[in-house]
Amino acid sequence: MTRLRAALAAASSSVLLLAACGSGQGSSDASDKGPTSVKVDVIPIVDVAPIYLGNQKGFFAEQQLKLQMVTAQGGAAIVPAVVSGQVDFGFSNYTSLIIAKSKGLPLKVVAPGAASTGKQRKDFGGVIVKANSPIKTAKDLVGKRVAVNTLNNINDTTVRASIRAAGGDATNVKFTELAFPDMLAALDKGNVDAVQVVEPFLATGLKNGGRLVASNYVDTAPDLTIASYFTSQKTASAKPELVKRFTAAMQKSLQYAQAHPDEVRKVLGTYTKIDPSLGGALTLPAYPAQVNAASVQTLADLAVKDGLIKKAPDTQDLLP
Repeated sequence: MTRLRAALAAASSSVLLLAACGSGQGSSDASDKGPTSVKVDVIPIVDVAPIYLGNQKGFFAEQQLKLQMVTAQGGAAIVPAVVSGQVDFGFSNYTSLIIAKSKGLPLKVVAPGAASTGKQRKDFGGVIVKANSPIKTAKDLVGKRVAVNTLNNINDTTVRASIRAAGGDATNVKFTELAFPDMLAALDKGNVDAVQVVEPFLATGLKNGGRLVASNYVDTAPDLTIASYFTSQKTASAKPELVKRFTAAMQKSLQYAQAHPDEVRKVLGTYTKIDPSLGGALTLPAYPAQVNAASVQTLADLAVKDGLIKKAPDTQDLLP
């Protein structure tokens, strides 16, 4: 059983336990006694800059919300934390959400998160290799060791899409799970042949001599929506005002981030260990006002094709 399936199985058990107890661990929906404390599980990457920037700008305080950030390695770990009530909201890629939804976990997207720029070689994520690597295109990744932050998820799925687009056999790739901060060292040591990274690790790798061989998000679908903020159906039903206020603050944060890229670059230093000299070299994701439903459906279809799930769930039921 993969780590993802184990995590989702644990989440399913937690859902049953919480239902039996009749109470969750999340925050109250009331705001008459001051700001409501809200726990949000995120990944310390450029994708989540808007929530940090919006918090800094007071957009959440305007909604009487006090954010408490919790960090994780990937979306697969965040899903069970949200479903079990350990946190109120989470940030996750759509493949994790689709897999969870296919297993009957009660999730609901409340706001967009991050999307591909849609531009080849100018996206915020990509596959890089060492400068002297014989790998020239995505097709050359066949039979090679490729690091992704979570197995059986959006990054190996989209790398496979790049390989298919280049005419290669996407079933013959050796994916290895590594945290984003550990990937470049593993590539340098020769422990893997390629790494799929996002900013700020993409700019760091290229600055250190790495070479981009695929823009995997761009290869997958036009204007691919990568991830979103979500909650459990239980929270959505029991605390509709809380969800409404969080969504409003998140939407304002996304709009501000999209319009102020320089401020996005500055806020990265508050929650990542980014090299300040890389600020101008970073490629930022798009921070969309709406989820691209067609691209989410593409990810659901790929999840079936890659054997992650047997049948695609109704993605419209997942979306806002």
